[in-house]
Amino acid sequence: MPYFTYDTSVIISKNLTDLQKMPQSFLMSAVVLMELMAGAEDRSIQKFWASIFRQYQRQNLLIVPTVEDWFLAGKILYLLTHSRKLLEKGKLRRLPPGASQRLAVDALIATSARRWKAQVVTENWCDFKAIQRYCNTTIVRAATFFSE
Repeated sequence: MPYFTYDTSVIISKNLTDLQKMPQSFLMSAVVLMELMAGAEDRSIQKFWASIFRQYQRQNLLIVPTVEDWFLAGKILYLLTHSRKLLEKGKLRRLPPGASQRLAVDALIATSARRWKAQVVTENWCDFKAIQRYCNTTIVRAATFFSE
C-alpha cells in the first residue's frame, strides 16, 4: 500500500481538521504536528493536535524522525547551502528571516517520509524540490493531489 503524508502547508492551507478519518495509507508526521502545536492559537487547539498525535501513535501511523533522518537532514542543508554559494560565485546571501528554520523542518519531513516510502504532499514545491535533489523522496504538488 503506497503511503502519503501532508506537509504542514497543506494542512493549514486546506484547513484540514478531519484528520481522524483519513485512509490507512495516510501517515502523520510528528514534525508536522510539532509545527501545528507550536502555531496553535489556544489550548483547545493544542489539545486537538495532542489527540491527533496520540491517535496516530497508537495506530503506528506516525512518522517519527530517527537519528539517521536527523543526520541526513543536516547533510542536505549543508549541500543546499553550498550549492547556493556556488551559484552566487562564492558569496552567500542571507536567507529571509525564518527561511533556514523552515527548510530544516522540510528536510526532516522529507527524510523521515522517505524511510516509510511515503509521498509528501506539499504546497511548498520549490523547497521540497531542492531537498529532493539530495534525498530520494517522492513529492506531489497539493493541487495535483487534490484534483485526482
